[in-house]
Amino acid sequence: MSVAEQSRAGVAGPLIPVDIGHDRYTALTDPNTAFWALVDKKRVGESEAHGSLLASFHENAAAFAREMHALRFELTPSGVYLNPTERCNLNCTYCYLPGQQRSEGRHMPVDTLLVSLEKLRTYFRSVMPEGRKPRAIFHGAEPLMNKAAVFEAIRAFGDHFAFGIQTNGTLLDEEAMSFLTSRNVSIGLSLDGPMPSITDATRLTWGGKSVHDKVLTAMDKLRGYGSWSVITTCTTENLPHLTRMVELFHAREVPTCMLNTLRCTLPGARGVKPADADMAQSFFGALDRSHALFKETGRKLVVANFANILIAILAPTARRLMCDISPCGGGRAFFALAADGSLYPCSEFIGVPHFNGGNLFDAGGVEAALASEAFRTVTERDVDTFQPCSDCAIRHFCGSPCPAEAHEMNGGMQQIGAFCEFYKEQVNYALRLIADGKADDYLWDGWDAGTETTFQVQ
Repeated sequence: MSVAEQSRAGVAGPLIPVDIGHDRYTALTDPNTAFWALVDKKRVGESEAHGSLLASFHENAAAFAREMHALRFELTPSGVYLNPTERCNLNCTYCYLPGQQRSEGRHMPVDTLLVSLEKLRTYFRSVMPEGRKPRAIFHGAEPLMNKAAVFEAIRAFGDHFAFGIQTNGTLLDEEAMSFLTSRNVSIGLSLDGPMPSITDATRLTWGGKSVHDKVLTAMDKLRGYGSWSVITTCTTENLPHLTRMVELFHAREVPTCMLNTLRCTLPGARGVKPADADMAQSFFGALDRSHALFKETGRKLVVANFANILIAILAPTARRLMCDISPCGGGRAFFALAADGSLYPCSEFIGVPHFNGGNLFDAGGVEAALASEAFRTVTERDVDTFQPCSDCAIRHFCGSPCPAEAHEMNGGMQQIGAFCEFYKEQVNYALRLIADGKADDYLWDGWDAGTETTFQVQ
């Protein structure tokens, strides 16, 4: 029986010890089910030391496998990334969209966007529980380049979608801020440096002007708003400054941030890609600083991409982001609508025509796109079936992201993503926090509301 067949059938192999770098504990894992336990490293080879653990695990392995299989292969979309324009007023070094699209691309007309949302509403009604709103995130390029269409869509469909917007922040004037906050639209900004010279190394306008101060102004205006966040994309330019980024965000009362590894889908990003070891050192230093600030002030700054790894370990089906699982969320938990009506598994693929699954206005619409070869290439990517992932003890806490960069950078869907070693170290760091009883300090308050403990051994 293959590894993939074992995973689907709930066959439990021997628990694999993983050295997480803790002075007392080692992790025992079953990669097929994402089961793990922390045991005294001095007794890890003594079967009697954890005999009850092994017995209980084998009794529950089939249930664990079913739960993981449902998460990986039985989801239906509950969200859409809306790209109402191809254009952006910035020319960021690492953007995953081609420069010609961002400088000369099209806007989606207002009427087309409204008809698109009506079609999407009909689709989501067919697959989601009654009363639950699908998520609709205006994404980019820069969605506020087509502000009139975006705002009209929110006015018309605010009762039917939970809207959000990811923006570079430069076009968030008083009118836009008032409109979005009064309708409880979640707002995501981007800032890559604690000072202009660092931000400007990768994020400038097409004319070479800095946008650093405009983003800080937008952050100050959002202080106290209930639903906003800031993304920092980690590159060779800002990596030494991640601790200062955390300090800046905390001082400005940012509730949630993301310190994202960049996606290496297009060549521009690969030129500023940090080495895995450097990424780990700076990232963990920033996390340590965020925790120190929490202990000093009692106020959390949640680093959402890391929090998602923690939740993936503690409660796999409660994770909020779907990048760190295989198959990823693209084409399963969500999909993307491009400005020309084309449908892609994720916005990350919009610059790669091969992954166009059809048009929303074609016969079959969303359903046809989900069944297309373009989408299936993504949704059938399975880390159980290719090495080195199939032999990796933490493959279901990582997912070998991102399929777009694996395909474009490393040559195919059966390849790893760009930061394999960093993800391994990130999982080890998370397990050390769990061992030390600190995990909740890095998570949203109430993150486990609605979860249920299904397995516990003292």
